[in-house]
Amino acid sequence: MYNTLLTLLVIVSILIIISVMMQPAKTDNASTALSGGAADLFSKQKPRGFEAFMQKVTVVLGILFFAIALGLVYISSH
Repeated sequence: MYNTLLTLLVIVSILIIISVMMQPAKTDNASTALSGGAADLFSKQKPRGFEAFMQKVTVVLGILFFAIALGLVYISSH
């Protein structure tokens, strides 16, 4: 059981890395400092489509990661 959970933890970890890398970047650069932040008007919109899906996938994988990690701690302590 311990080895199965450990394997699942590694798989979920790799999937988290992939899902985070697939999300579009939301970086602030020097142009926002010069333009006065006018682009912030459109940055407050809710994510749609692929971006929203990837955010949900990342949240679910994060919850799975912590649940499996807690399961490993419980199994290793008994």
